[in-house]
Amino acid sequence: MALPDEALDHTYADHAVSGKKKTGIRWGRIALYTFLVIFTLIYMSPFFSAVITSVRTMDDISLNGFWSIPQEITFQNYIDAWTQGNVNRYLLNSFIITIPALVGTIFLSSMSAFALARYRFRLNRPVFFMYVAGTMLPFQILLLPVFLMMNRVGLYNTYQGLILIHIAFQLGFCTFVLRNFMRTLPGEIFDAARIDGASEFGIYWRIALPLTIPAIAAIAVLEFTWIFNDYIWALILIQDDALKPVTAGLGSLQGQFVTNWPLVVSGALLAAVPTLLVFFFLQRYFIGGLTLGSTK
Repeated sequence: MALPDEALDHTYADHAVSGKKKTGIRWGRIALYTFLVIFTLIYMSPFFSAVITSVRTMDDISLNGFWSIPQEITFQNYIDAWTQGNVNRYLLNSFIITIPALVGTIFLSSMSAFALARYRFRLNRPVFFMYVAGTMLPFQILLLPVFLMMNRVGLYNTYQGLILIHIAFQLGFCTFVLRNFMRTLPGEIFDAARIDGASEFGIYWRIALPLTIPAIAAIAVLEFTWIFNDYIWALILIQDDALKPVTAGLGSLQGQFVTNWPLVVSGALLAAVPTLLVFFFLQRYFIGGLTLGSTK
């Protein structure tokens, strides 16, 4: 059955409008992707500049400038930064400080979060608000008091002093996150465990802690990055060059009059590798911990 002329005209008009809409959407996506690519290149330009600088010689940079085309490519800067620049020792110091601080922070904050989330007592909210208030306190105003305290108790220029400071200053944030997560766990599980005769520490260790692994993994990635990349506390509390973490140790690579920038940049790129690896292997837990509970 043939369609009337008016119906055919309407059909052709609808196809034309639909084609224009699809063309508009296609050009809009092209414009959006072009903008995102350009923005990404601009955002990543410091990283690209650092990589190029790390494989150049200091003579090349002195003669031609930072933004010139490299005349000579060499990977000797990474070897010199690792050996002569003591980046290998600085990285070891960073792990000696970061891993105990991270373990102590997670353990203590999970215990305090479990108590604040599952038990009712008179000072529950004041203690929780004290943790929250501690996260809002600018740590810069505590640099001098902490420095004097560490000198008085004999922990200045030691690993232990820096580890304890990191635990103390990260405890509030971790407790805040884990407490809110543990409040979402069903209380019937803990009641059943008590009926079966489990101790309170056993409930925390065998039930609450395994169920909180997604949140713990999420904050572990953040805390590892923050503690590993800390510069201020390492600069204030560590004086001996043999004890400095990599963030403070890289500052000693700068000369008084002339700085070998390829050497410094190579050391900085080497120092960034551990945090990238941690995020790469734990990104599934990190993203899962951030989005957990978002649909409830």
